[in-house]
Amino acid sequence: MRVAIVHDWLYTIGGAERVLQGMLRCFPGADVFCLFDVLSKTDRARIGYSVSRTTFLQRMPFIRRNHRIFLPLMPLAVEQLDLRGYDVVISSSHAVAKGVLTGPDQLHISYVHSPMRYAWDLQEDYLEESRIGGGLSGWLSRVLLHGIRVWDVRTAHGVDFYIANSRYVARRVKKLYGAEATIIHPPVRVPAALPTIEKQNFFLSASRLVSYKNVRAIIEAFAHLPEQHLVVVGAGPDLAALRALAGPNVRMLGFVDDAELVSLMQRARAFVFAAREDFGITPLEAQAQGTPVIALGRGGARETVVSEGAAPTGLFFDTPTPEAIAWAVQRFIESARRFNPAQCHAHARRFNEARFDREFTDFVQSRFAAFQTERDWRVQAPAKLAPVE
Repeated sequence: MRVAIVHDWLYTIGGAERVLQGMLRCFPGADVFCLFDVLSKTDRARIGYSVSRTTFLQRMPFIRRNHRIFLPLMPLAVEQLDLRGYDVVISSSHAVAKGVLTGPDQLHISYVHSPMRYAWDLQEDYLEESRIGGGLSGWLSRVLLHGIRVWDVRTAHGVDFYIANSRYVARRVKKLYGAEATIIHPPVRVPAALPTIEKQNFFLSASRLVSYKNVRAIIEAFAHLPEQHLVVVGAGPDLAALRALAGPNVRMLGFVDDAELVSLMQRARAFVFAAREDFGITPLEAQAQGTPVIALGRGGARETVVSEGAAPTGLFFDTPTPEAIAWAVQRFIESARRFNPAQCHAHARRFNEARFDREFTDFVQSRFAAFQTERDWRVQAPAKLAPVE
């Protein structure tokens, strides 16, 4: 079984790249394709590959820092990937990877992290961040995004089987593409044993600092909680503005490495998460370290945080506003005894890497076996002759 894995792009290691890492554990001989790849050799080795095959976007200027401006070219670029010679094509898609061209004798399985959010529900955020929301440029951008949505729906028919990372994404796949998706949650790194580390007096937020993560609302919430302390981890285009906004009870650490982030998760009283994510690996990583989560009760968090019953691992707030977040933090403080680190760790183990590897391998191998049987039958079956009149 010759396997190609098509990932949208590789410029940082986030949740989608953790899934790619899991796919390469399952199929270590697979070749990696993407639109562009600017990772270091060290990061490539961490994911599990040494070289990738890229498109003409690799040679574009400023591709590392401003890849979003090339969004109109991405459908064309992904269609230029030559995947002949592979039995199975796995697209790891949150943008255009699922639009790769495959033949009738190739099995195409698409793992959907999210339907293309730039073109669908985050269109206005994309235009705002790109500073092209108004005037002629905004109008032209909306026309281009409309064309990408048409392309996105048309290419949905080139996928044989869909996998979604959550029930939330599966509903979006059904709504946008009219297809059913099997749910296989992303892999989460969970220590075998819960570390015994004493909690310290701070709350933690960690994410890429972009508008839809709603970190601004978290920082503003702690302006209402001057006696509580917040540590914010992450880099991104909003870093300077958020640093200027942060009060004396908020520490902005910027980027930290994985080891430091794990240490912060182990010591934090709770992890605060205000984004409407499709799944959200980071809140589960916090629970894996025995830390409960205070999360926006929308999207994938509803599937990864337990707020009711005898073993809760966190609580929800309804809207990503400073007032709602501050109220949730205060409620957490008042009911902190309900949240047990061992319960958080045990819940996170349900999403661990071994579970992903087993489920993903079984899915691909079983679908390929059935596909191969059907393909061979089509080749060997005698043609039916039309009746003679």
